[in-house]
Amino acid sequence: MAVTTKATIASFGGKLLKCAHNASTTNCEMAFNLYLPPQATLNPLRKVPLLIYLAGLTCTPDNGTEKGFFQHAASQKGIAVLYPDTSPRGLNVPGEDDSYDFGTGAGFYVDATREPWSKGYNMYSYITAELPQTVFSNFDQVDGSRVSIFGHSMGGHGALTLFLKNPGKYRSVSAFAPIANPSNCDWGRKAFGGYFGAEDDKAAKWAEHDATELVKKWEGEPLDVLIDVEKLTARGPQPKKGTSDNFYKQGQLLPEKLEEAAQGKGEVKVRWQDGYDHSYFTMASFADDHVNHAARYLLG
Repeated sequence: MAVTTKATIASFGGKLLKCAHNASTTNCEMAFNLYLPPQATLNPLRKVPLLIYLAGLTCTPDNGTEKGFFQHAASQKGIAVLYPDTSPRGLNVPGEDDSYDFGTGAGFYVDATREPWSKGYNMYSYITAELPQTVFSNFDQVDGSRVSIFGHSMGGHGALTLFLKNPGKYRSVSAFAPIANPSNCDWGRKAFGGYFGAEDDKAAKWAEHDATELVKKWEGEPLDVLIDVEKLTARGPQPKKGTSDNFYKQGQLLPEKLEEAAQGKGEVKVRWQDGYDHSYFTMASFADDHVNHAARYLLG
């Protein structure tokens, strides 16, 4: 579980570490970034909670680090932020670099069961077990008993499903424009079909990694989920005009499905943000809200 720190960068009074380690779940070297707030860097004996950010399609650990502005509120609250990669890299699996939405940069935070993907595309196990264990064993300042999770797009899907599949593991969850019902969108069908097999044969497996299906079975504490999606000027069954998120228009996100399925399970608060798109400009604009949402549970 040895970690190599390749760079240390000052950020909002704390330190951003660019790291790598050899991962057994993915059978390759994995990069990750870790932000340690000033409360941890100035007092190495102080333990700080951890907020895990899961990124979207094509992203590396650097996207959220450089564009999300999550370190701003994290530095004020005294929260470490972990930025994992989105897939294994360099496994030379045939077809892994053929498209942006499957294979490299598109691990979908699942453990593949189909060959040849099952030999390394195990991002669920990597994110829920190997990576956090590596961080906790190498960085004593990070408190493994206080962890929250959030993400964007594919990473929003990952954050929601990991939270719902593991009651009690994460103290809170939030998401920016998540793929909320992957079984019913093109991105999800392609990923699940490739990693698991056709829905006709693997319907139960698909449902295990679909937030809309998982929330129907939620029996834990009442939910408190914050979701930001680009605003619609009209609501209803027809394609919406007035949203700036083209992926919403394409039916890739489907947050209404999650809202409907979560009725009676607590609060799934979807905020429709007027004029914003699917980019990191949106995340940077509302980054403090999401960090503060996590802080209520990590510091309370």
